[in-house]
Amino acid sequence: MRLGSFATQAQADELRARLIAEGFASPRSVYEGDDGDLTTGPWVVNVLEVAPGLARPALATQVVPGRELLTALAARLPALASVNGGYFVIGAANGTDGDLAGIYADRGKLVSEAVNGRTSLVLPAAGPARIGSLTTAMHVHSSAGGHRVLDGLNRVPGLIRGCGGTGGDLPTERPKHDFTCTDAGEVIRFDPVFGAATEPGPGYEAVLGARDVVVAVRDTRGGPIPPDGVVLSGTGDGADWLRAHARPGRRMVSRETVRAERIGTLVPGKPGIVNGGPRLLRRGAIDIPSFAEGFHYPEDPGFLYRFGLRRNPRTLAGVRADGLLLVTIDGRAPGHSVGASFAESAAVLRALGARDGVNLDGGGSTAMTVGPALLTRPSDTTGERPIADAIVVGR
Repeated sequence: MRLGSFATQAQADELRARLIAEGFASPRSVYEGDDGDLTTGPWVVNVLEVAPGLARPALATQVVPGRELLTALAARLPALASVNGGYFVIGAANGTDGDLAGIYADRGKLVSEAVNGRTSLVLPAAGPARIGSLTTAMHVHSSAGGHRVLDGLNRVPGLIRGCGGTGGDLPTERPKHDFTCTDAGEVIRFDPVFGAATEPGPGYEAVLGARDVVVAVRDTRGGPIPPDGVVLSGTGDGADWLRAHARPGRRMVSRETVRAERIGTLVPGKPGIVNGGPRLLRRGAIDIPSFAEGFHYPEDPGFLYRFGLRRNPRTLAGVRADGLLLVTIDGRAPGHSVGASFAESAAVLRALGARDGVNLDGGGSTAMTVGPALLTRPSDTTGERPIADAIVVGR
């Protein structure tokens, strides 16, 4: 429901305060240029044109927990250029701070599972980038017989940011953006890329050494991750399964498959993968499956308006015949750049010659560097936002 236009921000904020006092939960005052209706801009758009094989993912802080400024990451590597990457967890209430809220892989090594059915960006070590709707299927097998779903990788058990998981997650196993689903019984694998120790809490853990053999068990979660092994961490019925099957001397083998719509299995070639969503272009036509990819809440129609129909800062990836496009659009800055809606983002990629395109993390995360120098204007009042991963250009 809209309550009219106002000459000044102060007038709109005055009405907003009265509505809050009268019990309305979350009224907003919105700058009309951001609102998604027709506007003359302005827009500030930065474009990187990247030859095949020159872009790869990079993990902030070099481990999963924690976040890093893109400028610091680009200087550390160093990178010729970079943009922020996929969605991620902010704050412990929704999981591990810095955990990728969707799929992430580096040189074929899977670090985070997919939000199943969500479109992401695939970056082979050689050859063209690809965009596809990705799904992960993961299981763990005991040498004594028995197997079960491996629910996730390198995150707090029980908290699934973005949903789209398996094994009985609540309230849904479909994608649901910026929402944390739950599951009281999970098995999560922690690799050395997570850092020194697993997430603490009640449950059960099996420590695996060489050849996936169980070398130790723990009656609670939270302990060292061996540099040459992994830890299986269980809660609820996942902990019960580990107690029964993951005994010292047994082998516990994990198997993972990544598949993509119309692309097939993505294991060959050891690609990098950065999560995103929703898709913006398919074979040159605008195709934005916001409902299927979890950007529409039936119980809150305003979510899609705020996230996709309104103009926001955007980071985009597009694939064209001669290589990869990495694009940022500044936003939330009247007089400088108003940002873009999903549809406007798709139109920008198509105008630049992309055949396929995907939306990456945006808003306060949107950032681009050339070398370590920041080109974009941060939309957060605190300045550049620390992020969890990036796409970097350079060997």
